[in-house]
Amino acid sequence: MHINPYGEYAVLLAASLANEWPDNREDISDRAQAFGMQTPFANAKPDDYAAVRTVIDQWLAIVDEPLPERRAELLNQHLAAAAAYPRLTNHDDEGWHLHFRDADQTLPHVLEAVISVGTALHLTTRGMHRLHRCDAGNDPGDTCRNVVVDITRNGRQRYCSVRCANRATVRRHRARLAGTQ
Repeated sequence: MHINPYGEYAVLLAASLANEWPDNREDISDRAQAFGMQTPFANAKPDDYAAVRTVIDQWLAIVDEPLPERRAELLNQHLAAAAAYPRLTNHDDEGWHLHFRDADQTLPHVLEAVISVGTALHLTTRGMHRLHRCDAGNDPGDTCRNVVVDITRNGRQRYCSVRCANRATVRRHRARLAGTQ
């Protein structure tokens, strides 16, 4: 048996949904599967799409909270709301492992549980500072608001992409040149 920690992939899934919102419920389900969720989502409801958007928006409040104590408090509220007792499962030839959800829960509830547990594991094992918005957006005129899930070895990822890092480097270089003339 192995323990399915809902760690890194869940936080990366949440960031992916936040950074590039899908067009419909099926695209959300496909994205979740692409990030490692194997179990299909039962009980499709008409409001699943909007409810998942609410889950992501509430998760973004955790991302945007600068104070670790308040961030933990917000995350604990999500964990309590998404509580489900752990259960053993053996699906898709993965071997016996733990799931932290009922098999018949809706897509929004499952994602809230998985993303909350994954975020808690990410922040407690990697560090409370390793989930934030792209630093490029701190520069005047830069509109990047993407979420950065820092999974680097040194824990110093500041930008969501090489493109944003390059833009920030060019801005700093031009500012230095402007200051020396």
